[in-house]
Amino acid sequence: ESIWEERESVSHNQNTLAAASEVCGMLVWILVGGTDYFHLSALCWVMFSSILLWILTVFLFIIYLAGVHHRIPRVPWTTLDLCMHCSATVLYLVTAVVNALSVKQATRGRHNYNCWAASAVSLFQRTVFKCDKKRLKKGCLEFSKQK
Repeated sequence: ESIWEERESVSHNQNTLAAASEVCGMLVWILVGGTDYFHLSALCWVMFSSILLWILTVFLFIIYLAGVHHRIPRVPWTTLDLCMHCSATVLYLVTAVVNALSVKQATRGRHNYNCWAASAVSLFQRTVFKCDKKRLKKGCLEFSKQK
């Protein structure tokens, strides 16, 4: 299959969900990065985890888009995708809670407070977007076939 045939087989809703997920992930580190986050170690963790997971997701997307997963069939790509997205979902949830708890450290109505609150909302949205039922179901089915 070519890249274009694969792209057509993916539903419009999944593409929209993936795009929204990436935008929310990018918003988190843009919003937190524009503040004095380095005074709070919890927000340093938020920055580290959000940037790391965003880069890994984009890297995995490029691998799929370029068709590398067809050229290296020995790697269980579906299982790798499942493990990456499940672990990212859990890490995003933990990071969202940490970020939400850190918002109270800022003065209400100030720039830091507004950005940290918006980034907490974006992290919770990113967590929800990562829980794509079709991807998880497909990954679980592939994983059970490998055993």
